[in-house]
Amino acid sequence: MLCARANRVMAEAEQVDDAELSLQGINMLLNNGFKESAELFHRYRNYSPLMSFGASFVSFLHAMMTFEEEKMQVACEDLRATERLCECDSAGVIETIKNKIRKSVDSHKSEMAMMERLQRLIIVADCQVYLAVLSFVRQELSAYIKAGWILRKAWKMYNKCYNDISQLQEACQRRSSAPQGALSSDRTKPDQIPPLLSEPQEECCTDPPKENQKSALPSVPNDAQSNQQSDHQGAHTSTSSKPKSSQKTPLRYEAGLTAESLSRLKGSVSFGYGLFHLCISMVPPHLLKIINLLGFPGDRQQGLTSLTYASESKDMKAPLATLALLWYHTVVQPFFALDGSETEAGLLAAKGILQSKEAEYPNSSLFMFFKGRVQRLECQISSALKSFNSALELATDQREIQHICLYEIGWCSMIELSFTNAFRAFDRLRTESRWSQCYYAYLTGVCQGAAGDLDGACSVLKDAARLFRRKHNQIEQFSMRKAEDLRKLPPTQELCTMAAIEVLYLWKALPNCSTSKLQLMIQVLQQMEDSSCSGLKHLLLGAVHKCLGSSTNAVQCFQVALRDEHGRLSNSYVQPYSLYEIGCIYLENPESTANGRALLLQAKEEFTAYDFENRLHVRIHTALASLKGAAAK
Repeated sequence: MLCARANRVMAEAEQVDDAELSLQGINMLLNNGFKESAELFHRYRNYSPLMSFGASFVSFLHAMMTFEEEKMQVACEDLRATERLCECDSAGVIETIKNKIRKSVDSHKSEMAMMERLQRLIIVADCQVYLAVLSFVRQELSAYIKAGWILRKAWKMYNKCYNDISQLQEACQRRSSAPQGALSSDRTKPDQIPPLLSEPQEECCTDPPKENQKSALPSVPNDAQSNQQSDHQGAHTSTSSKPKSSQKTPLRYEAGLTAESLSRLKGSVSFGYGLFHLCISMVPPHLLKIINLLGFPGDRQQGLTSLTYASESKDMKAPLATLALLWYHTVVQPFFALDGSETEAGLLAAKGILQSKEAEYPNSSLFMFFKGRVQRLECQISSALKSFNSALELATDQREIQHICLYEIGWCSMIELSFTNAFRAFDRLRTESRWSQCYYAYLTGVCQGAAGDLDGACSVLKDAARLFRRKHNQIEQFSMRKAEDLRKLPPTQELCTMAAIEVLYLWKALPNCSTSKLQLMIQVLQQMEDSSCSGLKHLLLGAVHKCLGSSTNAVQCFQVALRDEHGRLSNSYVQPYSLYEIGCIYLENPESTANGRALLLQAKEEFTAYDFENRLHVRIHTALASLKGAAAK
């Protein structure tokens, strides 16, 4: 039925430049035209796989901005519909192309069919990656395994498309520099079917990785000037990862293929490459070994390089690659403490991107949001609040953008210890958002109690337990249990303030706090006398001292937290996190590097089943990897 509907509109679709139209739709979306963009993609959804993909991406973006289960399910369905459209049509296209080539029909048609086939394979791979991302955000073991398998299929399609496009670009370069008389010898003979068209898609998706088959991605250039050289090298260095049949029948260049169209396709596949590698590189280390066995690595730097290339292309995903880079530099890198705890290079990169795109997206709520993220990470909290409030006003018709702005307003207010303003932002999210109402209820109750309204806090914290939905979600498990503990004590303003500081620590927001606010936190924590909270109290004190640059005081506090056995049941993460913190401080001194490494391994291997275990494992893995990198230099 889907195939028949697509065929009925094929004649009208041929009059539409879907590459240009899709890019316009994405730019429209980024300039706050969410409704108009959605309508455009919906109108042309069945005209071409590219427009169908644009419509599915809009659904995916809505899901990722809200994390609401309903929107995530809609996004999954839309992405699978796009996959079916590509696969349903492409099967017929392949047979038609083969027949036409064998009958020596006009070669220009086969060239365009070749480009269409490449485009469809890239779209299917993109859909696979987005489906994997939607699985990752559920933070469940079964979801991680499922996502790993999906990414394996996408990897094989990306690798093949990249190799084929690299071959075509190399031939294009060779043809442009060849004498005119030699051009006729570069055409594909009727009986030479390119491997791209002679292999069914299932072979790209389901073949198990061979033991002697390399899985490293070829390099993607950083800029246009190195494009031809890198493409030439990539075409040779990556052949070892291709099937033997592809090596026997090399892809041949056709006169109708232009350097511009190949460059756009290279940008298209590079976006998926980059997102693919970043996803894999962020998988918890103990699961990463399993995923590596499926046949691919996760190279963070390769991902960033690919996204940079894609962002500079003319493909519809160029603006999306720009957003992905901003997301990585301002959200992922600081949160997971990637590349150690240094975020300076990422902030400089993000600021450069924002400055270069300011004229193109002057009133974009998303770009204003990322501007606020940069300002927050630079500890310019007042400026960040202005940017987030501006983004909130610009997104008047987009509830999802409003929610991520409200979330940041709540966090910036907590960083400023302005708990009344934080309570207002989180309370609105608690009532409006359908994503993790348990988590929002906990944040609302904590801020309400820290602001002095203890009766209101008790009522909201009681709701947090009632709103607990996802039993395997670490954030909801933590929020529900902490809400129950606070409600039973019962809560005091000091306990709620400590709970707010705890959240700031776990979400790595303490480095964004000003010196005056950090010193105020020390005063509040030192006044806490409840012995059941001693371990948590000293963990937080150590973290605050570390932010203030007082390593000696920080280590002393972490050691007290490490020795606390009384509060281990209620705050099971305190001891492994304390070991991690001491280990990181020791790594900063060459004389204590060995002790630091030993403590990190102890935190990783001797503790289990505590809050945010995967999160700490990622940070330990990154710290150990940076240590190995420094030793190699």
